[in-house]
Amino acid sequence: MTETTPLLAMRGICKYFGANKANDSVDLTLHRGDILGLLGENGAGKTTLMNVLFGTYAADEGAIEIEGEPVTIHTSADAIARGVGMVHQHFHLVQRHTVIGNLMVGQKGRYGLLDRAAAKKRLAEIGEEYNLHLDPNAVVSRMTVGEQQRLEIAKALYRGARILILDEPTAVLTPQEAEGLFRAMRSLAAKDMGVIFISHKLYEVREITNRMMIMRQGVVTSTLDNSADLTDRRLGELMCGHELKPPVKPPSERGGPLLKLEGIFAGGSEDRPVLKDFSLDVHAGEIVGIAGVSGNGQKELADVIAGVLQPHAGRMVIDGQAIDHPSVDVVKKMGIGRVPEDRMVTGLITTLPLSDNMVLPRINERPFSRHGLINRGAIRKFVKEQIERFSIKTAGIDVRTGTLSGGNLQKALLARELAFDPLVLLVAQPTRGIDVGAMEFVHRQFLEQRARGRGVIVISEDLEELFTLSDRIAVLYEGKIMAVLPAAEATSQKVGLLMAGYREAA
Repeated sequence: MTETTPLLAMRGICKYFGANKANDSVDLTLHRGDILGLLGENGAGKTTLMNVLFGTYAADEGAIEIEGEPVTIHTSADAIARGVGMVHQHFHLVQRHTVIGNLMVGQKGRYGLLDRAAAKKRLAEIGEEYNLHLDPNAVVSRMTVGEQQRLEIAKALYRGARILILDEPTAVLTPQEAEGLFRAMRSLAAKDMGVIFISHKLYEVREITNRMMIMRQGVVTSTLDNSADLTDRRLGELMCGHELKPPVKPPSERGGPLLKLEGIFAGGSEDRPVLKDFSLDVHAGEIVGIAGVSGNGQKELADVIAGVLQPHAGRMVIDGQAIDHPSVDVVKKMGIGRVPEDRMVTGLITTLPLSDNMVLPRINERPFSRHGLINRGAIRKFVKEQIERFSIKTAGIDVRTGTLSGGNLQKALLARELAFDPLVLLVAQPTRGIDVGAMEFVHRQFLEQRARGRGVIVISEDLEELFTLSDRIAVLYEGKIMAVLPAAEATSQKVGLLMAGYREAA
C-alpha cells in the first residue's frame, strides 16, 4: 500500500433493478481525511450506490477496494467488519435502552458476558477524540435528536468504522446541533477517516465538504473540489442538468383570518397534553412557517388542523365559522387541504396504483362516484390532468405508487390537494428528502396559493426553507409557541435558540 492508495475505491459499479440501471459504471474514490459530498436528484442513484457499499444490495458489476485490498460485501455485517459504518436518516436505536446498552447491541462479549466497563471506557475515548460526548447511562427516549445522532455515530466508531456514510444527517437538527455535528465530522477527518455526506441542503454541503461528486440518472456527471465560487444554484444546475429559476416571493397584501386556533390543548392526556394553550391565526395571502425540533408538537398540531385529533380544550375557527366538532370530513369541506409529513405511510398507500391514490380521500364524491358506483373514466381523466399539470414523472397512471421517486410522490400529494382549491393548505416537511428541482417546483405552488389569497401553513425543520417562504414564523418548543416572528426579523441564531427553549437568550 502506497501513500496515494485511497481509503476507498469503488470501480465500475453497476446495479440493475429489472430493466432499470440504477448505477451505471460508477467510480467513487474516498481519501483519508476526505469529507465527500454525494449529490444528485431523487432517483440519481446515490442511495443505491451507498447501499451497495454498506451491503444492503450486491453490485451486479464492479469492484470495491478498501485501503487497496479487494473486498466482497454481501451484507451489512460484512461492511461493518471491513470498517464501513452508515448513519441512516431514521435512527436505528432502542429507545428504552441506555446509551451504553445501545452501544453494545449485537456484540458477542467474552465468555458470553458483555464488558460494560470496557464499553464505557471506549465511549469516553470516542467522546474525547471525536467531540461526541455522551452520558453512558442516559436513556435514549429522553435524549435530544442531536444526542441520538451522536450516539449513532459513536456506535459506528465503536464497531471500528473508518469510512462513515451520513444520509441526510441534519434533516431533524437545530442549527446549533448541526454545527455540533460538523465539528464531529471535522474531528473524524482530522483522524484520517473518510466521510461520505449525502444531503439536499446545498449550503451545508458547501460548508462542510472538501470534495463533491454529482450523479444524474445513475451516472457520475461531475467530481469537483469545493471552492468559494460554487453557489447553491450552480450545484443545483449541475445536479438537474438545466438552469434553475428560483421562485420569487413578491410583496403580498394580507387579508382577513382564514384559520384561527384559540387556546388549543391536544395530544397526550388532559392532564399532560402535548399542545399547550396553542393560539395562532393564518390570514389570506400569507405563508406561516412552523419551526421546531421534531417531537415538539408539530404532528399534534397538524392532526388537530386536519380534524384527525380532537383537542381537549380550545376552539378552531375556519373562515369565520367556529367548528364545534372538528373531523376530517368537516374541515375538508370547510376548505382545509393537507399534505402529511410521511408521504409513504399516512399520505399514500404505496401498494395501490397511482390512479387510486390520487382520488382516495374523495372517492365517495362526484365526479369519482355516484350512487355508490365508481366512475373509472372520471378518475382516469382527473389523474391524467394532474400528472400533466404537475409534471409528475411516471410510466403511467396505473403504476404502483411506491415506484415513484420522493419528489414525484410529493407532487402527486400536492396535486391531489390543490385540485380542490383549499382555503388553507397545511403541509408538513414538504421538501424533506427531495432534490432541488422538485423543491423549487413545490415552493412555487405555495407562493401561487399565497398570491391567490389563500393561506399556507408550512411545518418544516429546514430553517432555510422557512426563511425563503414564510411571512411569519412561529417557533414551537414542548408544545408551546415560544414566539411568532416576522420573517424579516428571523435569523438562524435567534430561531435556533427558541427551538431549544431559550426565549430570553433569543
